[in-house]
Parts: sequence; C-alpha cells; structure tokens
Amino acid sequence: MAELVRLRQAAGYTQESFVTAFAKEASRLAVDASLSVRQLRRWERETPPPLPHPSQQTVLEALFGVPLNEMGFEVPRHRLTVSAPISDPEKVKRRTFVADVGTLAATALVPARPGPRIGASDIARLRAELDGLYRTDHMLGSVPATAQALRIERSITHALESASYTSRTGRELHTMLAEMHGHRAWYGYDGGRIDQGRAFCMEAMGAAQLIDDPMLQISALETLVLLAVKAGRAWEAASAVEQAHRLATHAGAGSTVHLVIALRDANVATHARDFPGARRALSRAISHQGRGDTDTYVPKWARFAGPYEIDYATADMYVHAGQPKRALPFLRAAVRSIDADLARNSASYRLKLACVLLEAREIDEACAEMNAVLDAADGIASPRLMARMREFQRAVAPIDTGVARACDERLRATVRGSTA
Repeated sequence: MAELVRLRQAAGYTQESFVTAFAKEASRLAVDASLSVRQLRRWERETPPPLPHPSQQTVLEALFGVPLNEMGFEVPRHRLTVSAPISDPEKVKRRTFVADVGTLAATALVPARPGPRIGASDIARLRAELDGLYRTDHMLGSVPATAQALRIERSITHALESASYTSRTGRELHTMLAEMHGHRAWYGYDGGRIDQGRAFCMEAMGAAQLIDDPMLQISALETLVLLAVKAGRAWEAASAVEQAHRLATHAGAGSTVHLVIALRDANVATHARDFPGARRALSRAISHQGRGDTDTYVPKWARFAGPYEIDYATADMYVHAGQPKRALPFLRAAVRSIDADLARNSASYRLKLACVLLEAREIDEACAEMNAVLDAADGIASPRLMARMREFQRAVAPIDTGVARACDERLRATVRGSTA
C-alpha cells in the first residue's frame, strides 16, 4: 500500500472526503491549490507518483504534518521542507519537518509556579504503584484495579498541577499519565463501558503524542481496536490497526509489538467475517512470535502476548465461522499454556472453552470446565467475565441433565452473589 494511502486512511479520509478536506485547508491557508479525485488516485496508484505542484505541497504538508518526501513522492532537493529558523536560512540542518517534539514537550513540562518538589524517590514510588496495576488486573480483575488507578491518577495529576520538578521528572509524570489513561481504557472495555473506554483511549494517545512516545500510542491503539470492534465500528478498528502498524514500523518496534498488532488485525478480520484476512493476520502473528526471542525491549503492555494468544485468536476465528469443533483443540491448547500469573485471562480462556464445548454439545465437559472456572475465578472481579458466565448460564439452563442442572444452580448462585 502506498504511503499516501496509509496516511489518508489513518486520518480517517476516503478519497472523496480527502479532496473536500484539501479544498478547505487550501482556503484556510489562502493558497491557490486544487485537487480532484482523479489526481489523488494517480498519486496513490503510480510508482513513483507525479510530483504535486508547490501550492499542493503546502496543503498536503499542512494536512498530514509530514514532509512531502515522507508521503512517497520523489522530491527534488530544492523542494524539501525542513525545520529551521527562517531568519537564518544559510545554516539549515536538514532533520525533520517540525521541531523535535520531545524537546518541545520537555520544555513545556516544567510548571510555571513553585510548589512541593517532586524528585526521583517520588517518581520511583509512583512508578511502582503504576506497575502494580498490571498485577492487580491480571490476578483480581479490573474492578479493584480501577479503584487503585483512581488513587494513583490523583497523585500524578496533583504533582503535575502544583509541584515543581525538572523537565526529566515532568516527562516521566506525563509518561505515567499516558499509561494511566491506557489502563483505564482497558478497564472501560472489561467493564462494558465502551464510550468511556474510547474517551480514555483518546486521552492516552494525546498524552503519548505530547511526549513523542510511539509505543504508548500503539498501546492505546491496540485497546481502541477492541473497543471499536465491540461498538461495531469496523472502520475505526481497521484504521487503528493500520496506524499502529505504521507507528511500529517507523519506531523500529520488536517482534512482540508486531505480534500484538497482528492479533488485533486478526480480531478485526474475524468480526468482519473476512476469514482469509484473519488467516493472513494469524500467519503474520505466528511469524512474529517465532522471532520474539530477538527482542531487545518489550513494553509492559505487550508482555501478555504469546503462543496461547495466537491459539485463542485462531479458535475465535473458527467459532465465528460456525465451526466450534475445529476451535476446540486451539482453545484447549491455550488453556493449558497460558501463564499462571494471568489469572483473569486464564479464567476467561477456560470460560470461552466451556462455551464452545456447550455449543459443540459436549455437555459434561462444558460443565466441568465451567466448574473449574468458578473455582479459579473466586476473588476475581471482572464485569466481562461475569457477563460471559451469565451467557453460559442462560445457554445451559434448558438442558435437562443432572450435570447441566447442577452447573446451572451453581452459576445462578454465583451470579446472584456478584456485585460486579
């Protein structure tokens, strides 16, 4: 896919809506430039694409925020756009289209008014508490993790608003705030609060852009994929996958990050019933997983990804394709291999297995798996997990066998006693 196409789609434009946006931007810039759908198609189809006129270049660079040569055009040296003081053109260093975002962010992070000093020990304490959210969510669920997150968020925002600190400390505070928004986006997904989750995703992406951290942007985007799929916004989910892939490629991300993106791509294709697309994405995931040992750095949010996630995604594809029996070997493998520290995910995987066994009319094994879920999930507060238990209970209730009735009774008691 041409880079111009990727940029346009990542910005949410069709070819027609981009031509409209181009005209509006030209008007705002007071530039005499026009663009037709036919010309845009030539730019996106031909290799190399025809070079835009200088006035068109001005509008394109304003719309996308990147220089023309990064859009896939072959740009002569005298047309290259650079960042430099306009009063001293003889000393231009060709670096980037705009001033370095990290530098801008660092200078903006120091508060204007004096206040309590925040130092390295305070940052270490907040970092330890923030990292603890992963453990809380994985072992106990999103409900207690949300309460814990609110307390940490108040500490971070209070420091940003009223304390004094160095630019390095300020950047770390902003980084933690971006991570916090990412956590809360996931909690919105797990709790079924989709609009709230999407809002936190946008907050996370905005905060990550301010500090120029592509890994945190990708983290927010991969959660946005799940939320968009849940909301039935397939176009948004697909665009989020494309943007995450572009960011990961430009940032030189490792195989594990690309694995997560491939899994989200498979999720989008599966829910769109594009099963050939899902198989291609899963093949990419397998390839990336096989190279994971070469990663020099894996972000915390990506460390959950492993072979069991690929097996689970493969099973999900077969379930959506109406082939539950073909899904079962992959689900059984995922349940066997998932990390014991991921208690919530482990219970969720086992619950999925129970549901698919029930769909495949393997009643006794389905109920046995559900009983194992109820044993393991005691103490885990996850609305999404509880919602799936209710679905299983409604499905098993009409089945008139002793095993099914006993499972139904236990599930009813669990559901009644839940406050999730």
